Amino acid sequence: MRLMIHWCVPVLMGSLLLLAGCNPITPETMPSAVPTVAPEAETPATDPNVIVLGLSQEPVMLNALLRTQTAADVIAHFYEEGLLGVDPDGNFVPELAVEVPSLENGLVSEDGLTVTYVLRDGLTWADGAPLTCDDVVFTWEVITDPASGALTTAGYDQMTAVTCGEDARTVVVQYANFYAPFLTAFNAVLPRHATGPAEAMAEWDYNWFPTGSGPFKLAEWIRGEHIILVKNENYRGDAPGVDQIFVRLLESREEGKALLAAGELDILWDLSEADVPQFADSADVVIYAETSSASERLVLNLADPALDATDEPLAHPHPLLGDVRVRQAIQAGIDKQRLVDELLFGATTVATSELNLGWAQCDVAPSAYDPALAVALLEEAGFTDADGDGVRECTACALAAPGTPLLLTLQSTTGNQLRADAEAMLTAMMAEIGVALEIANVPSTALFGTWADGAFRTRGNFDILMYTSSDGIDPHLQMFDYFHSRMIPTEANNGTGLNFSRWVNADVDAALDVAGSDADQEARRAAYQTVCEQVAADLPHIYLYDRADIFLARANISGLASNPWAELSWNSAGWDKQ
Repeated sequence: MRLMIHWCVPVLMGSLLLLAGCNPITPETMPSAVPTVAPEAETPATDPNVIVLGLSQEPVMLNALLRTQTAADVIAHFYEEGLLGVDPDGNFVPELAVEVPSLENGLVSEDGLTVTYVLRDGLTWADGAPLTCDDVVFTWEVITDPASGALTTAGYDQMTAVTCGEDARTVVVQYANFYAPFLTAFNAVLPRHATGPAEAMAEWDYNWFPTGSGPFKLAEWIRGEHIILVKNENYRGDAPGVDQIFVRLLESREEGKALLAAGELDILWDLSEADVPQFADSADVVIYAETSSASERLVLNLADPALDATDEPLAHPHPLLGDVRVRQAIQAGIDKQRLVDELLFGATTVATSELNLGWAQCDVAPSAYDPALAVALLEEAGFTDADGDGVRECTACALAAPGTPLLLTLQSTTGNQLRADAEAMLTAMMAEIGVALEIANVPSTALFGTWADGAFRTRGNFDILMYTSSDGIDPHLQMFDYFHSRMIPTEANNGTGLNFSRWVNADVDAALDVAGSDADQEARRAAYQTVCEQVAADLPHIYLYDRADIFLARANISGLASNPWAELSWNSAGWDKQ
């Protein structure tokens, strides 16, 4: 699973309940103009023309410029295309473009400041409208419009112009300075004719019912029940092997495993190493497992959670987590190898950094499990258990009021037994060093809420989150969005960025600026190593364990293939059912 998980719920901060701007999307708030097909009486698992996919998380929305869930990416990649894609071997491959720009084919200028893409001939959107260079220009205009609320502008803000050549197929991108991961740009293209003005992007019908150019198109979405995608008759390539993808929205992985075993699902998304043994001897189920760049981690809020979207985290630190010694104590008190051995059957490795795979992989030693060190750090930070109740209080701490208990709220997704078990173990481990954890899990639709919804993750109204995230074939977007101080979501930037820890580190900012602008891959690798080392020292994230990309399918489903750099649906045009 390659996951960037984030949420919106009533948030417990110690004993205080904060209603953190929770406005999750509901059937009442979704657009009224909903395209539909005739509803199915029951899940069509026995229909040879329908593949039934089980999804244990429901998307909040599908717009590529706003979404933050891997589950949303899985749905989107049935219909959505970019200029380029990435194959399982980590190579950029043409998608809407005819070829990958390079110096050799003349589509990249000698100074690297001009990149040209030539679109395939005769491209159309699923509704039959032409797909042209103007749609690429529009995508850039929306991303870079400060009023749009786009999730990230990284890379696009380095472009001085995106224009069309002599015909509607030629896209010319001009950069102010060399941008190293330029091939990652426009991994999704939006239709100008089927969206709306940039400043109204949060309200576009497109966010929930998009028009794409891929092998399938969205036909129906019944919130909490199912999503139906049907064959796109205007698709540029060979027709898909099945007529329909029926996505069954599940409450949990456990429900999905039962339905798959009963033959009511064809494919089940997002399994963990702990789920594999149940199906290891099954002749009816195929296990697809691939090493991935994903890792489960704790995201720690370094800013005051009582402040909404503070843009001054250094001036308003978290009263407990703002002290690096507390963060260091939390890490020292976690037996990560025990988590791997007991929860994941020892089938993965302890995570050490954001970059655990690929050319930029970081070299960071695993943290040591040392409860005695954890206790010493907390004592040094001024937290003692003066009343003997097992929970330390501030007696001489730097940031909290005297008597403040060392009580933190940990939040993750509901419907995930592995995470619930991990939380139970973490709670027990923290209790051993005098830290109390309160668990307040929420549905993924709440956690992954957007800035416009007032989601608490983006607003900084939390203590600790637990989720999985991963980088792409070029790690820059992930590293820049999560760790550069410019990527802290604020009112001033309309919620742009994924630096939910609200971490500010000048050395990291400088290293990321180098990593994004240097043509020398070794220089970039060194810069990312600097970032990883600083994360390990400052601990805005605490990495728990690496995650494989695992999904299950019935044996009669063909054409599936793991891709560590893309989602399950990356090659859905080639899926078939016997």
